[in-house]
Amino acid sequence: MDVESALAHLLLAGILLYLYFRLHLYLTRSKIKRAHGCLPPVQYKQWENVIGIQYFLKRLQVAKTDRLLQDGLDRYKQYGNTYSVSMMGSTMFLTMEPENVKAILSTNFEDYVLGSRLKVFGPLLGSGIFTTDGSRWQHSRAMIRPTFKKAQLLDLSLIETHVQHLISHIPRKTPIDLQPLFFQLTIDSVTEFLLGESVNSLGKQDQPESNDFGAQFDLAQDGLSTRFRLGPLRGFYRKKQFSDACRFCHEYVDQYVQRALDRHRRGTLDVEKENNVSYVFLDELVKETNDPLVLRNELMNILLAGRDTTASLLSNLFVILSQRPDLWKRLQQEVQGLQGKQPTYETLRGLTFLRHLLNESLRLYPVVPTNGRDAAKDTILPVGGGPDGKSPIFVPRGARVAYTPYAMHRREDIFGADAEEFNPDRWYTIRPGWGYIPFNGGPRICAGQQYALTVAEYTVVRLVQTFTELEDCGGREWNGKIRLTMCSLHGTNVRLS
Repeated sequence: MDVESALAHLLLAGILLYLYFRLHLYLTRSKIKRAHGCLPPVQYKQWENVIGIQYFLKRLQVAKTDRLLQDGLDRYKQYGNTYSVSMMGSTMFLTMEPENVKAILSTNFEDYVLGSRLKVFGPLLGSGIFTTDGSRWQHSRAMIRPTFKKAQLLDLSLIETHVQHLISHIPRKTPIDLQPLFFQLTIDSVTEFLLGESVNSLGKQDQPESNDFGAQFDLAQDGLSTRFRLGPLRGFYRKKQFSDACRFCHEYVDQYVQRALDRHRRGTLDVEKENNVSYVFLDELVKETNDPLVLRNELMNILLAGRDTTASLLSNLFVILSQRPDLWKRLQQEVQGLQGKQPTYETLRGLTFLRHLLNESLRLYPVVPTNGRDAAKDTILPVGGGPDGKSPIFVPRGARVAYTPYAMHRREDIFGADAEEFNPDRWYTIRPGWGYIPFNGGPRICAGQQYALTVAEYTVVRLVQTFTELEDCGGREWNGKIRLTMCSLHGTNVRLS
């Protein structure tokens, strides 16, 4: 047999083997679909569903007009609570069904992975609790969660210092955008909690942006947001400002990591504290590992979540409060029960209306409005298939499943006929279960959610105790600015007196 004949036979054998495996896969999947009664969901209509570039381009166009949130809601209204799209050669399922969210995050947790998150966010966050899967994530979780528990949340006197810095920057009876101040407040408080020393951005108003950690952190996040929107084209994103910002943040955190490691080696970890702070998250983390890269990555992951979620929550809430004098008055009446005293954990827990305000803000304006996972293997979504949307859906390995808290939190069958309205009183009676996931759920539920809520509650109380009047100066309906988290697109323009 000559070489050409041998190659032809080899090629034919390869084709036959490929066809065999494809046929076997088809028959296996068909059997699974029949066994579970799976039916396909409604398909998003575009001029071609093979590559699916139309959906990708439309999302980029809509993002430029700041209509991503409304566009997503409109598509759910058109196609139902679950539908599928073809995008850039792959299949994606979109859902706002609580049962599907529960399956993704809890009951079928092992069937899903984060997918490309590490590739997208890695330049800033590295391998940490929010970017990894499997054993690496389990190791991160094992380090992080006990450390948060030992923290007893945080030292409220630490928050008091930074809240007073915030208040000092608020002019009386003069319009101001509170949103940048909220982000400065949270970067100041979370760095002191994590590192033992605050970046003190509220105390360094004249500092050049190139030397300001908060400003560089924002630049790095902007780059990550762009990489996320570009999807598979993220490799073409090249910007020196982004690379420089990531390097600045890494070097800034590295110096604190090295100090903590040095204290640990000297055996003085629990004696020498940065600025006499009673609890330093990093010092507890050093007891779990002495790898400086691991420490930096975990700190960057927690820093992102601890800073942005709280600042976004406060920004969104004060937009609403400035437009709803009735809610501001009720909040004042509740806070007056503290008689001007600095709040404690016990008194914060007693402020029911305040907690309901935060719940309602997180419902209508979740700081993470959309999320998703990739199927690590063939799996099933409980509902969403067929003409009535009630049949299970077969999800092939590699498919993307996106779930949308922003849309799910607006379902009238879960939250009532007034689901589009801001009504904190609904929280006296409703128990939405998996229909409400402001901090995710299941094994990957946010470990720092109580930290974020405590900082937000404390800040709101001190502002209410300081100012009697709150007026809206923006004159616009709320819209979301989506980066890695969601805050108010037009800021929080108010007048306090």
